[in-house]
Amino acid sequence: MYRRVSIRMRKHFVSVLVLCVGMIASFSVRAADPSKGKTLFQSNCASCHNVQKKLTGPALAGVEGRWSDKKLLHQWIHNSAAVLATGDQYANQLYNEYKIAMPGFPSLSDADIDDILAFVAQEEAKGGAKDDAAKGKTDNGTTTEEGSANNSLLFGIITLVLAVVALILLQINSNLNKLAADKEGIAIPEPVPFYKNKAYIALVILVMFMVGGYFTINGAIGLGRQKDYMPEQPIFFSHKVHPGMNQINCLYCHAGAEKSKHAMIPSENICMNCHKVIGEYNGPDLFNAEGKKINGTAEIAKLYEYVGWDATAKAYTKPGKPIPWTKIHNLPDHVYFNHSQHVVAGKQQCQTCHGPITEEDEVHQFADLSMGWCINCHRTTKVQFADNKYYSIFEKFHQDVKDHKIDSVTVEMVGGTECQKCHY
Repeated sequence: MYRRVSIRMRKHFVSVLVLCVGMIASFSVRAADPSKGKTLFQSNCASCHNVQKKLTGPALAGVEGRWSDKKLLHQWIHNSAAVLATGDQYANQLYNEYKIAMPGFPSLSDADIDDILAFVAQEEAKGGAKDDAAKGKTDNGTTTEEGSANNSLLFGIITLVLAVVALILLQINSNLNKLAADKEGIAIPEPVPFYKNKAYIALVILVMFMVGGYFTINGAIGLGRQKDYMPEQPIFFSHKVHPGMNQINCLYCHAGAEKSKHAMIPSENICMNCHKVIGEYNGPDLFNAEGKKINGTAEIAKLYEYVGWDATAKAYTKPGKPIPWTKIHNLPDHVYFNHSQHVVAGKQQCQTCHGPITEEDEVHQFADLSMGWCINCHRTTKVQFADNKYYSIFEKFHQDVKDHKIDSVTVEMVGGTECQKCHY
């Protein structure tokens, strides 16, 4: 009897033990954290991916469903080259579509990846609301710029209507006072015409002073700014043809951009490295800003004239002379700007300041290059900390990023808005 009870108790003990172990195991499984995933996403993924739309890489909405195995997705994020080597169909499809392998993130743990996927799923559930907000769309489908314009017009109309109502009420009040005075037999003087009324005159002067001051200040602020400045150059040089269609690296011509304060205008011999053998233009038609068709071959002939090159003899037959290019982007003398600091340390692309330069036949100044424009850029631009020795001294920020206390570091956080950075 005692033995049976003992065996039964052992079985119950084992069952309870198994149940406890199971409960402990279930509680020990870490639930994915979308908030932590957001931080990881912004610091590791946001430069190439968006949840709802394609960027450098595919949109991440539904990413788990596109992979045959979640474990394989984790392997892809850790080391995409290893997954490509296995011959996985979807991995190779991605590589063929985007022509580049995704950089590996071996520092991310499986739990970190699950957090990122949880954040992606959360954003996917929200639909396109976030993207609409980023584009400035309101609930009725209009953009914030359109909404602001509509609001400004509405406020202007309301102000005008209220001003008219106020004038009418003042006139009514004046007439009522006159009627009341006539009824009581009180003689009142004739009202002063509005153009002789000191109060009205003072009000008009004040309004004119405010309007004139507004336009004067705006005009003064704009002095020296040359946004959209597009002078005619001695040779029609098309960036759309050279770095655009022909994919010539910007640094081939502007070598100083990563080594010097100035990007430098290329010397004529840089042009002749190619144009010794390219004497004719056979690409798409070229047009200037006025819509006039440009003869590309004639423009190459102008280059030959400047450098003294004989296209028939294939030799320099006369002294060359400098090409009088007109400088477009100018900063005041008291402003310090270093191209190499922005290109090498800041990892900025040419398009940040120069706009869609590879789509332009004639270069124009894309941004106003004002102090406010630069400051706002420094406030919002994230510093490229990863594998960037220039910022190795900022140990606290590196540790904060590693501990996920912050998802990124802006230029402002490392002193990018201090006066001495640009004025010293």
